Amino acid sequence: MGYRARRWKRFAPLFLLMLPGLAYLLLNNYLPMFGMIIAFKDINFSKGILGSNWIGFQNFEYLFKTADAYIITRNTILYNVAFIAINTIGAVGLAIILNEIRKKFFQRFYQSIIILPHLISMVIVSYLVFAVLSSETGLINKAILPILGIESISWYSSKEYWPYILTAVNIWKGIGFLSVVYLASIISIDPEYYEAATLDGASKWHQIRFVTLPLIIPVITMMTLLAIGRIFHSDFGLFYQVPMDSGVLSETTNVIDTYVYRALMNLGDIGMSSAAGVYQSIVGFVLVILSNYAVRKISKENALF
Repeated sequence: MGYRARRWKRFAPLFLLMLPGLAYLLLNNYLPMFGMIIAFKDINFSKGILGSNWIGFQNFEYLFKTADAYIITRNTILYNVAFIAINTIGAVGLAIILNEIRKKFFQRFYQSIIILPHLISMVIVSYLVFAVLSSETGLINKAILPILGIESISWYSSKEYWPYILTAVNIWKGIGFLSVVYLASIISIDPEYYEAATLDGASKWHQIRFVTLPLIIPVITMMTLLAIGRIFHSDFGLFYQVPMDSGVLSETTNVIDTYVYRALMNLGDIGMSSAAGVYQSIVGFVLVILSNYAVRKISKENALF
């Protein structure tokens, strides 16, 4: 039996185990990419997708020629940049704090508590936010502002507060999951590094700065690059459900996803919806490539690919 035959026989079980995963990846992730053709067609259901008229980039013009194009693009990018920066810093800090808890019971308890918001539906989150911000029965207006001698605020009619509200809700909901990812990375660090640092007289802060952070930089880079890839995507529930679809707040809560949804509710044109998805995906892919290229220029070891 030749070398290749022996090698194939050795790894054949592993290849067989890969088949279900590869089949799922193909059917769930790659086969639907055929639907990108919808973005370039004037869909007529009587003719079918392939039989519909080809209109080129006309569907994409909808995103760029609208009067709200600047606002929705600005909001989408600025919110996501803020989310990426704040969540990364907060999650790393929280993971370091959790790592300092030595008792397993309390460590698991706190991990469960902080990851719980990530598992809650955004619809439920919107009602929790409403319970806090409601003008008539909200916790802030009825219990907190009177103590401070401040008049009640109509939160759902005051757009200037919502960049902070949406950022706070996003942090509360997403930071727990991200911190658990970083905690797993910190736990995997060999304790001998910390023992050596302690012998050298390093304080806890110096151990974090010169041992923990450098060793989890690859994971931070990977998670950040993945987030950058979705910088033109938004959490629809966060920007639609939480503000209760209030038109008064649209200047600060309207993003590409919510704008397309509202337009489609009126127009019912799936070609424009597909164009928005293709546009977001292509821009995200390009940003990941450029970001990874920049990382490789600084440190090849920390690059994603």
